[in-house]
Amino acid sequence: MRELDVIISKYDFLKENAVECVLATVVHVQGSSYRKAGARMLVDEYGNITGAISGGCLEGDALRKALHALHRQKNKLITYDTSDEDDAIIGAQLGCNGVIQVLFEPIDYLDDLNPCELLKKVARQNSPLAIVVQFNLNKQKEQTGTKLVITEDLKAFGQKPEKQLFNYIEEQARLSLKNNYPHFAEFTTEEESNHIFIQNYQPPVKLIIVGAGNDAQILAQQADLLGWDVIVTDGRPTHANKDRFTSCQVIVSKPEETLQNIEIDHRSCFVLMSHNYNYDLAVLKLLFKEKLIPYIGILGPLKKYQRMLNDLEEVNSDLVDEKWKKIYAPVGLEIGAETPAEIGLSILAEIQMVLNGKSAKSLREKETPIHDKKLNHFTKVAI
Repeated sequence: MRELDVIISKYDFLKENAVECVLATVVHVQGSSYRKAGARMLVDEYGNITGAISGGCLEGDALRKALHALHRQKNKLITYDTSDEDDAIIGAQLGCNGVIQVLFEPIDYLDDLNPCELLKKVARQNSPLAIVVQFNLNKQKEQTGTKLVITEDLKAFGQKPEKQLFNYIEEQARLSLKNNYPHFAEFTTEEESNHIFIQNYQPPVKLIIVGAGNDAQILAQQADLLGWDVIVTDGRPTHANKDRFTSCQVIVSKPEETLQNIEIDHRSCFVLMSHNYNYDLAVLKLLFKEKLIPYIGILGPLKKYQRMLNDLEEVNSDLVDEKWKKIYAPVGLEIGAETPAEIGLSILAEIQMVLNGKSAKSLREKETPIHDKKLNHFTKVAI
């Protein structure tokens, strides 16, 4: 289950039981940090924490700040400087060398547009969204908080600010969605300066596993841990059933009917592992007609894939070369995987690599920062 879904589930429980809570959100990171902007955690009035804003180094002090914000019933922005090795509050010598801004927002259950209610709306969407969080580095000023969400077609839900500011936020959200990365901006008016963090929300990866063997069970479990939406499809009801796949959608169908009950989007990834050549081939023929699919993995040796290529060319000589680029066969990264769990790891890592446009090389070979530095800068604009 995704961290966001866990937070929302906890929020629903706290609301039902009238337990007060605070949402903490990382709204900006300068330098290095274990979690990027957009990381969240929910703190209830008894000090229970759901989610995380760091690897554990900030949570202790953040708990105290959250309870203070809850007591005052006022949004609060806190700066953590993990580059200060003498900072006993955070924990000395973390080695992260980053400045992290965290916004604490007490949740008003009577407000149908409070930050957690907005996140509930976000989690139900199957398309990218821009989550807008407004804050101010001048901590004496009002910290507006999470008030607005903007869709790809620039529809907004939440509380809109005045028109001039909204137009500016809308344009920044459009750029964030277009470029598929978070965005930070500082905007100034005649009265004051303010800041916004626009989180580029992407729906969960949809992993469709074709085949319901024992190795597919392990792959489905591993993908579930990542918070991906998993669908398993197979023609054998003895294998494809909820007793064997408890946490995902299961579809029993003939191979030529595989896509009839599956909604394809730009994050739909397929792994063909039925251990039945004709079944996999029939599904692969269907997938060639779908333009949105970014990844098709095929389990088995190279000889199997070469045989598939020959059979496909006989069926359709007009196949476009571009369609072959999304096929990964044999499936998975070369990590020396042998067991089903190791193979599952190599498959999921390869999918993650493809979706994020990365190289899968060791981080020690990376000469630039782990996270893209463009995500740490403000755009300054006068409005």
